[in-house]
Amino acid sequence: MRPLLSTLALAATLFGATLPGRADTDIKFALDWKFEGPSAPYFVAIDKGFYKAEGLNVTIDTGPGSVAGIARVAAGTYPLGFFDINSLVKFRDQNPEKGVKAVLMVYDTPPFSIVTLTKTGISKPKDLEGKVLGAPAPDGAFAQWKAFVKENGIDADKVKVENVGFPVREPMLADGKVDAITGFSFSSYFNLLQRGIKPDDIKVMLMADYGLLLYGNAVIVNEDFAKANPKAVAGFVRATIKGIQYTVANPEDAIKSVMKRNETGDEKIELARLKMAIKDNIATEWVSKNAIGGIDRDRMTKAIDQIAITYDFKNKLPVTTDIFIDEYLPPADERKLK
Repeated sequence: MRPLLSTLALAATLFGATLPGRADTDIKFALDWKFEGPSAPYFVAIDKGFYKAEGLNVTIDTGPGSVAGIARVAAGTYPLGFFDINSLVKFRDQNPEKGVKAVLMVYDTPPFSIVTLTKTGISKPKDLEGKVLGAPAPDGAFAQWKAFVKENGIDADKVKVENVGFPVREPMLADGKVDAITGFSFSSYFNLLQRGIKPDDIKVMLMADYGLLLYGNAVIVNEDFAKANPKAVAGFVRATIKGIQYTVANPEDAIKSVMKRNETGDEKIELARLKMAIKDNIATEWVSKNAIGGIDRDRMTKAIDQIAITYDFKNKLPVTTDIFIDEYLPPADERKLK
């Protein structure tokens, strides 16, 4: 006699049904960084059953930074990930044979920042001249340095850039070993708070407030996976949007999904970090008017031109559809923030 499970599996295959409790597709999703406040939407989508309702069994891993992880998606190690779209533009130029594209914009305004302390006397970009800037080489914010310099008339020769590791970046600033650092606003700010620096002593300059038109992190997909699993990608995007919508509307509840997976974290700090990301990067004025997930193509074109300031393209400048596609997005009325 055929075992019951095998019989059910055969029936499911023949009639397109899904076995109870079984997801159609396993998806490994790579974050850019640690399990911190801004990662709440993805864990909410797991805990609230949004991914499961789409027939997906999603697991989430930490990442090595907003730049380095793109190669993981390109290699298929992770079919989907959450990384910097500006770095994706450069990666595609360097690896034109690698099919990776963004399918869901999350950080309409990037958290790229210059962070300093009031004691340094740095209050505007030009004040960086004569100072020491601590910048991790793979940092997504530092990748925009040349464009930031040009937009603000900074004499880069007068700024000493010191390559520092991510773990020592904020400690070096707190200890006065560097005068300013590059980083994501909601990472560096709260890391400094955790080192005992008072809020009034921290100065955050969002690069978006000083001339940069760039977008930030987006959900990116391996194109081979997308071609083989279009419904899964569309379902992932749809469920993630629901996670974002819930998180924006209910940050105090959403943060609990993060803390379940980060037992050593401080819930108060992670909630504040999440709220900062929502305010500055996710629920922007443009998103409030146009819905989450999409882009303004004219702005993206200008952003690519700005990337050309920081990076010498080997090939011709890409068009927006080379980098971002909206075919997996649900209608705008389903993507409105509440």
